[in-house]
Order: sequence, then structure tokens, then C-alpha cells
Amino acid sequence: MRHASITLNSAALTHNLNRVINKIPEKTQVLAMVKADAYGHGVRHCVPGLQQADALGVACFDEAKQIRDLGWQKGVVLIEGVFSQQEWAESIEAKCQSIVHHQNQVQWALENLPAADSPCRTIWLKLNTGMNRLGFEPEEIVAVAKTLVDAGYSLILTSHFANADRPDHPSNANQIKVFTDALTQLREQVDDHIKASLCNSAGIINFPECHFDWVRPGIMLYGSTPLESISAQELQLKPVMTFSASLMAIHNIAAGAPVGYGSRFVANRPIVKGIVSIGYGDGYPRVVDGSAWVTVKPQPIEADSDNSTAAKAAVSYKCPVIGRVAMDMIAIDLTEVPNPTVGYQVTLWGDPDKSEPSVDEIANSAHTLGYELLCRVTQRPTRVVI
Repeated sequence: MRHASITLNSAALTHNLNRVINKIPEKTQVLAMVKADAYGHGVRHCVPGLQQADALGVACFDEAKQIRDLGWQKGVVLIEGVFSQQEWAESIEAKCQSIVHHQNQVQWALENLPAADSPCRTIWLKLNTGMNRLGFEPEEIVAVAKTLVDAGYSLILTSHFANADRPDHPSNANQIKVFTDALTQLREQVDDHIKASLCNSAGIINFPECHFDWVRPGIMLYGSTPLESISAQELQLKPVMTFSASLMAIHNIAAGAPVGYGSRFVANRPIVKGIVSIGYGDGYPRVVDGSAWVTVKPQPIEADSDNSTAAKAAVSYKCPVIGRVAMDMIAIDLTEVPNPTVGYQVTLWGDPDKSEPSVDEIANSAHTLGYELLCRVTQRPTRVVI
């Protein structure tokens, strides 16, 4: 049986959520982001670990329906809003709140007013503060807000940082000013009860003065760093996902012998090469450079009275990835592993505290972000929740 698996640690997810809760004021609420199938982890596996969140954020209505089908009774927010008038009506029925970021959505909200006691009477009104992706312009926001408030809606003003991972970037101060100026204007001219939400994961860490009424953690919940220069370990975040496979073949390679597609890797000395049952068909990035590595561990040994045997089983070995990643296999250098054996466990990414590579380290090797690697893991590996 092919051994490619993803282990999901629900306790780590709850730990990371508590890291968020401990960083924000008591009155501030948490919208936990579970879009893209909980960043590739599987939303059905993650909802139990997020029970302390005040609401869950999704990208589309299909994701919202899945959460409701899982029995989640608290808030759900569609962070891209709805895509049609029919979907607006369906979101009301499912008690899902929406971000409103363009005029068609405003019109749908005006033409189909939820019941007075519906949570959908609250709209998350999107302001473009400088990311220039979604949202109303500052000069439009008062008129749009007044129209919605006059119709009977309550509002949460929201926006999104473009460079929150780099606290010294000049756009951050400008976005904060645009946001706070608009919020002041809205509270003075439209409704003094309008609430606010600005911070994503990086903003939660870097801009505590901007926590406002709601924060929106995403990547930090899953134990990956949202910052450019600070690791998840330094932020005391725990990885939720461990990506593992096993050794399926072992060969001795002579100096000068190439390995893999394109013969990109050529051994500069005799090595022991291992083949691991994992590849880009499972979600391991094809484009990792020569810095990528894995952890190799002997399979668990049945407990006996020989403590030295148990200790030996706990040893792990750092092994470089060599050659190109294929669809179903990767090659690694096992030369430093004493007596390697087919079936040994190989960790592609997991917990640095256990001498395993973090997903952020492998993302750096692939010249991308941990976000992408987590979201791109396929359904082929088996999932195990602990």
C-alpha cells in the first residue's frame, strides 16, 4: 500500500487560535478564515478545533453551505460577498453575512431585506484603502453606507492590508489613516455604532492598535508564519499539518551518475539514494531548489525492555532532496542514514520542534509561500486527525 499521509493536529489548531485570542482586546471578536478548504487542511477536520472562534470566514457560498452542513451554528461571513441576487437570497436563508464591495451587491441587499432579527442585517462594507483589489473608494463610502443604514442594515467597515507582513512598508501607515479617517467620518455622519475590521494574521501581530471590533486570522491558525522575517516557531505557533510518506526503494549511486528527469542532479561522490512515495501529484512542490530536505525516521519498534532500542527508533535524520520532483516520487540522499530500510517514515514538512522541516522552509525552497503549499495539497494522501 502506498504510504502518503497528512496528519492534522486539532490541538495545534486550537492552540494557534488561543494565540490570537491572547493578543487581542477582550471585546474584539475573531473571524477565523477557513476558505480554500481550511487552507488545504480540510474544513470538516478543522471546525472542531475552532469552536472558540466567533465566526468563520469563507470565500464563496458553497463553502458556507458546507460549514452549515457540518453543524456550525455561529456566524459565517462570505468574504467575497455573493455573486448574484439569487445567491443573496440563499445566503439569508443560510444565515450567512456578506461583504459588500460593489454597487450590484448593494442593490441586491436593498431589494431583499432580511428579517429584523436575522444576522444578515449586518453587512461587512468593504473599503479600498490602497490594496486596489476590492471595495468602495473613500469618497464613495459615506453615500453607500448611508443608503444601507437607512434601509435598516448595521455595518462593519472592513478593508485589507497589502503589506502587513512588512511593518515598515509605507503603505501600511497610509492604509491605516485612510481606514480610520473613513471610520470616523461614517460614525459622525451615518451611524455611531458602525464597527470595524482591518487586521489579517500579519496585521494582528504587527498592528495591535488596529484590532478594532473584529480580527480575521488565517494562515497563523494553521501554524505557518504570516511574516516575512519571523518564523512560526518564534511566534509560538504550532503546525497543524504533518505531510509524510515512506521510503519505497533504496539504491547505491556511483559518483557521476545522474538522478531523475533532466539529469539535473549528478552525484559528486558515491551516495545511497532513496525514493519516496510522494510527488507533485500529492502536492509536494515540483520546483524546490537544492535547499529542500526531509526527515527520515525508522518505523516505530515494538516496545521491549531494551531502552536503547526505543531510543534508536526515535532518532531522525536530515536528508536532502535530490533531482527533480516527479508526479509520484522524489529522490533523497540517504548516505548519512545508517542501514536505511524500505518503509522508513519520511516527513516532507511538519514540526520543527521535532527536527522536521516546516512548510515555510519548503516554501522558501520552492520560492513561494506556505499559504500556497498548504492549499495545493491534493486529496490523494490519506488524512488522519489527532
